[in-house]
Amino acid sequence: MTRPPDLQSERAAGPIDELPTVILGRAAQRAKDGGLPYAGAVTPSEAWNLMQSGVATLVDVRTRFESDYVGRVPTTPLVEWKALGAAAPNPRFLEELGALEGTKENLLFLCRSGVRSHSAAIAAAAAGHAHAFNILEGFEGDLDAEGHRGNSGWRKAGLPWVQS
Repeated sequence: MTRPPDLQSERAAGPIDELPTVILGRAAQRAKDGGLPYAGAVTPSEAWNLMQSGVATLVDVRTRFESDYVGRVPTTPLVEWKALGAAAPNPRFLEELGALEGTKENLLFLCRSGVRSHSAAIAAAAAGHAHAFNILEGFEGDLDAEGHRGNSGWRKAGLPWVQS
């Protein structure tokens, strides 16, 4: 499985009212520094700020199971990158992404840890979405030394989420 560049050290996000142009510039610099083939990488707090500013749409690329049972960001569309148990990416991913209504120019992809969203951003950029972004750390973050998630990511940042 392809892993995004190790950019998790770029945790620091500015205040919630930080200007979108500043965030997008920082995200673009991360892309340049990491050799990313998409527009950029943002922290969960930066992604929330961009969403709140109305300049970006969050797209959850986890499985329906993860969204339903682990938790989700309210009102966020789900377009599975890989279905539960699937070895290959969703062959209709780009079609389903294109069918989303009300999406902004900037697409922010979220998965569990930042790996599938990295792949989704690559695919979206290759298909012509010039403003595709990966959300670093994902919803739950990487496994810690004890094999647990939750020490980084969207939930750890205290951003809005709900659980079924």
